[in-house]
Amino acid sequence: MTPAIRTTGLTKAFGRKLALDAVDLTVESGAIFGFLGPNGAGKTTMIRILAGLAQASSGSVEVLGHDVAGGDPLMRSTIGFLPDVPAFYSWMNAHETLRFAGQLCGLNGVQLDERAALLLGLAGLERVTAKVGDYSRGMRQRLGLAQALINAPSLLLLDEPTSALDPMGRKDILEFVESLRGRTTVFFSTHILADVERVCDSVAILDQGRVVAQGPMEELKNRYGRQRIVLEVTDGADELAAAISRCSWAMSVAPGPQGEISVTVSDLAAARHQIPVLVSAQGTGLARLEAGELGLEEVFVELIKGDRP
Repeated sequence: MTPAIRTTGLTKAFGRKLALDAVDLTVESGAIFGFLGPNGAGKTTMIRILAGLAQASSGSVEVLGHDVAGGDPLMRSTIGFLPDVPAFYSWMNAHETLRFAGQLCGLNGVQLDERAALLLGLAGLERVTAKVGDYSRGMRQRLGLAQALINAPSLLLLDEPTSALDPMGRKDILEFVESLRGRTTVFFSTHILADVERVCDSVAILDQGRVVAQGPMEELKNRYGRQRIVLEVTDGADELAAAISRCSWAMSVAPGPQGEISVTVSDLAAARHQIPVLVSAQGTGLARLEAGELGLEEVFVELIKGDRP
């Protein structure tokens, strides 16, 4: 199957600054793909190039099997785009907004009315009669998603869709994105790791214009992640942390409040065996010992640190 997105050596320069630096990226059709990176990494530049709103300085970009540089109108008609701050005519209501967007896409009549009603239902706006000018930020984001889907796109580009939203607004948007699984390919650009971990199948991590990692979520965790042990002792946490840090399997040791110690380990079995021995030798009490995998946040921090000079 042809990938929804494929870039090869994609580079975008603004003067001497490289916003994108030889980016190779593949997004499979039907995926909810997380494009993750800190602010200023080049995510919005990538989105604008994919949408045909900006041109690359060099390299190739294929979207849905079409060369973006060719400006094929057919290709653009199969893309939906939600910018980070969507704008609407404030005097329209939600239904009028979707009808207007649909007409711009060549839709009309019963087909347009049915699609608008369906999308307003998915967005939770079907009973809202207020003008868009009175909407909250979360309502605007949900309407923006509905508008981006009015042409039934094969690819949906989302630029920071949950940025600046309160917890309930983020929850609504993420549930909306999850509801699209299997219906279209979603390219979800964000700097919020928890959102990617919740809804995305695969992820690419961008830093300073370069892709530093790419793959399925669990594969990235397994490839870059480490095991972590959290223990809590009744006293002497600093002394115990120092003793653990001298062990060959201890990659990092971070004492915390109230006798808690977090240890990143390279050999989980050795750590589980030796930590109780160290606790006993010190004569302190072991109140808790838990082991688990590092999450996407730890993988992200490790990769970004490694990519910085």
